[in-house]
Amino acid sequence: MEPANNTALPLYCVAEAELAAWRHAQPPSVRQWLDCNAFRAEPGRWLILPDGNGEPAGVVAGVGGSAPNAHHWFWLAAGLADRLPPGRYQLASTTADATLFMLGWQYGSYRYCRYRTRSTAAPRPELAPGRDVDLRYVEAATHATQLARDLVNTPANDLGPAELAQAARDLAATQHGSVEVLEGAALQAGYPLVAAVGRGSPRAPRLIDLRLPHPGAPRVTLVGKGVCFDSGGLDIKPAAGMLLMKKDMGGAAAALATAQLLRELQVRVDLRVLLPAVENSVDGESFRPGDVWPSRQGLTVEIGNTDAEGRLVLADALTAAGDGEPDLVIDFATLTGAARIALGAELPAAYSGDPELLAGLAAHGSRLADPIWPMPLWDGYEDELASRVADLNNAPTGTLGGSITAALFLRRFVGQPARWIHLDLHAWNGKERPGRPVGAEAQCVRAVAAFLQQRCG
Repeated sequence: MEPANNTALPLYCVAEAELAAWRHAQPPSVRQWLDCNAFRAEPGRWLILPDGNGEPAGVVAGVGGSAPNAHHWFWLAAGLADRLPPGRYQLASTTADATLFMLGWQYGSYRYCRYRTRSTAAPRPELAPGRDVDLRYVEAATHATQLARDLVNTPANDLGPAELAQAARDLAATQHGSVEVLEGAALQAGYPLVAAVGRGSPRAPRLIDLRLPHPGAPRVTLVGKGVCFDSGGLDIKPAAGMLLMKKDMGGAAAALATAQLLRELQVRVDLRVLLPAVENSVDGESFRPGDVWPSRQGLTVEIGNTDAEGRLVLADALTAAGDGEPDLVIDFATLTGAARIALGAELPAAYSGDPELLAGLAAHGSRLADPIWPMPLWDGYEDELASRVADLNNAPTGTLGGSITAALFLRRFVGQPARWIHLDLHAWNGKERPGRPVGAEAQCVRAVAAFLQQRCG
């Protein structure tokens, strides 16, 4: 398929409304070829275009609707990177965002092969960067999203709290930062809810505190839920519910990846990353339903369900995140199935005490095909958190509005809710599609980095 002179074949990306005009501009032989193949500009459909000698002269791909948006361009590129024959291509469309298209192509080229004993990697198509592509951004965003996906895809036997701490140390080493890890008595004293959740595992819980300083710059703290495996604890999950629980540290992966992207883009931000890292397991030391535990903030929490552990570890970390009153706190967490029921796997739920923060983040997500969906912190559900024996309960007895009540629980531990964003994400793609293999997704990383880049300069 690859041309003999190794020149890049033009790649025409055509929307349905543009197809007739584009077809009319082609030579008669190409028009006949399109008709013979009944080509339509349906999303993801593509066709190799021959020259007069029957050699490949280019590729046309369908974008779909009359007004393609960032989502269409990004995932079209990801799919083409997975489906086109090996060769070298160059985007010929003038309507696509060339940088976003290039990034989508790189995203679709990702494969996780750590545990393959034999190399199965086949030659893959290559996209030549055009003059309009911001290669620095594409490379930085590709590295960051690969980091997040690699961490989430790694099985729990090879990625526990200690390995997550090492990932933070590796990032600190490359970005001139520092890491402090609290364990044992120090963790029990400073982060009692984190210690409680991790009691049942032989792999000790810890609080990972990564600093990437930039004196004088706006101060931002990222918090990532680092539950490296979630059995549910004594309120144990059914077998099917545990199959994907290696991904329950997807929030921590997203926080680390966002920090890396901000540093590689040299965004002027004084950054702190807090990762409560635990395994929610079962043994005689496990925390129990009905227990009452103190929090770092001082509020006491009754344990209504040990499978609502993510909000517990985040509560202590969010309290610490408010130290020194940073300009913004953002937490990432694979927190609730309720968010997935409401919005599906591809659309993270977002909460904040300031609707303008959510609107700004959503705008960047839409522009970068990395969406979020603003959700309400509905005060009317506050009474769902009530406890008869403690300050609040970690698991409301009702079955409705679970993502909202989880966010309301977290808000109790946030010093300044108007400077806080909570992201309830899935971090996983469960449906095999071109350019989207079943496995980890790096959700919210690019959107949050762009949002902070605009705010911090």
